Amino acid sequence: MSELKGKIDFTLFVSVTNANPNGDPLNGNRPRINLDGYGEISDVCIKRKIRNRFQDLGQRVFVQPDDRADDGYGSLKERAEGCEELKKEISKKKKADRDLCARIACREWIDVRSFGQVFAFKGDDVSFGVRGPVSVHQAVSLSPVDIISMQITKSVNSEAGKESKASDTMGTKHRIGFAVYKVMGSVNVQLAEKTGFTQEDAEVLKESLKTLFENDASSARPDGSMEVCRMYWWQHNEKTPAVSSGKIQRSFQMNDVSRPSKFEDYNISWELDGCVEPEVFDFV
Repeated sequence: MSELKGKIDFTLFVSVTNANPNGDPLNGNRPRINLDGYGEISDVCIKRKIRNRFQDLGQRVFVQPDDRADDGYGSLKERAEGCEELKKEISKKKKADRDLCARIACREWIDVRSFGQVFAFKGDDVSFGVRGPVSVHQAVSLSPVDIISMQITKSVNSEAGKESKASDTMGTKHRIGFAVYKVMGSVNVQLAEKTGFTQEDAEVLKESLKTLFENDASSARPDGSMEVCRMYWWQHNEKTPAVSSGKIQRSFQMNDVSRPSKFEDYNISWELDGCVEPEVFDFV
């Protein structure tokens, strides 16, 4: 395993077609929008999809949803205790070496050494945290979005003994007609050195981002309704490049489209003097 060569920046342009990319549970599960009407996808949602791709690529992941658990554990505490080396150190209670616990956790699970994790469980005297090198911004659409709502009904009985079908049970589904979202992120070398995030891990992350929505179909996001259209990947040679991440992300140029219907409606380009050239992956 080799050390990370240098800082990494990345940008993805993701299209959404008749889907709900990230529902807001505090707003009837409507797609998230900001006060200016631009669509948003939370960083937590994006990290969940990255973790799912890590699993699909054969990596060991600590934070797994119940429906994708692949190791037989039903909770984070059970998964942590399933690591004998970590369990043995935690059992020392106040004498436990928290730095050693963090190193064990980072070595064991790729998402811990990528995103970090807080280990604090009820009944344990030892708690510790890991700060990860991979940061992901919340995604924002390139243009304001229109939310389409559809009323639905349930026409079957949930329980036996009902005299008639409960067809008057109403519900609502929300979706975005079409939008393109910009996802940004980076990998910090100093933190990567602490967690053991390697150049090989960076390649796994790159592959996960390129295939972000594989095996992610649901009623709200039918297969093919969300896809990565283009990806930029900057592999710097320095730990702290002369060009900041903010300047890299601000250097995108694109036309203003009020009602886009396809990714090609946007003319997206990037140019910045003094910065390493990115790898560009086009998928449309």
